[in-house]
Amino acid sequence: MAEITAALAADSVVREFGEGESAVRAVNEVTVNIAPGEFVALVGRSGSGKTTLLNLLAGLDRPSSGKVWFEGRELSQMPERDLVGLRRDRIGFVFQSFGLIPLLSAFENVELPLHIAGVSWRDRRRRANEALDLVGLTGRSGHRPYELSGGEQQRVAIARALVADPSVLFADEPTGELDSVTGQTIGGIMRDIGASRGVTVVTATHDLLLADMADRRLQMADGRIASVDGAPDG
Repeated sequence: MAEITAALAADSVVREFGEGESAVRAVNEVTVNIAPGEFVALVGRSGSGKTTLLNLLAGLDRPSSGKVWFEGRELSQMPERDLVGLRRDRIGFVFQSFGLIPLLSAFENVELPLHIAGVSWRDRRRRANEALDLVGLTGRSGHRPYELSGGEQQRVAIARALVADPSVLFADEPTGELDSVTGQTIGGIMRDIGASRGVTVVTATHDLLLADMADRRLQMADGRIASVDGAPDG
């Protein structure tokens, strides 16, 4: 079945906010399958439902109806404790605002999730250095966020998202605060990570240059997938 072989799948997913006549249907009967290692961009105007769908696929939100699977596991059937473990061990997140801790160096920001998880210092150091090398920031590992450019800060955020070796990377407007050239660099890193490491990448974005780098672009409007560019769904 599609939901078992896909990295991510949604079947007739609806997400409503509010009740009664004032209810807003942010995601409306969406069905989608995303293959392991695929790079998918969710695009659309503000309010189209792309970020809500991203949050549903990532297990950050639960649908009002319909089902979401992550690597064959139906998320609505998982207790919150298991969802927390899934986000920690199998999922990486990158956001528009970078979310780095100002008083920590790039290296310390990247190793922090491993520190929280109880990974040994020796292993943390190795994995953090590997992640920083992956995004081309080995020489900037001792710098704090205010000493880095916006693009470098986002690369640190990507390294932090990858340090736990997730199978899926979710990115919500990862180039939203960057100029177009830097945004292309970030998009290229995300694309290359998916190709070289087999990581599934799903991004919600207004950036059409970033979207054009994806294997597949899902255009959203009024909570639905209006069109698909790239490999056919399913």
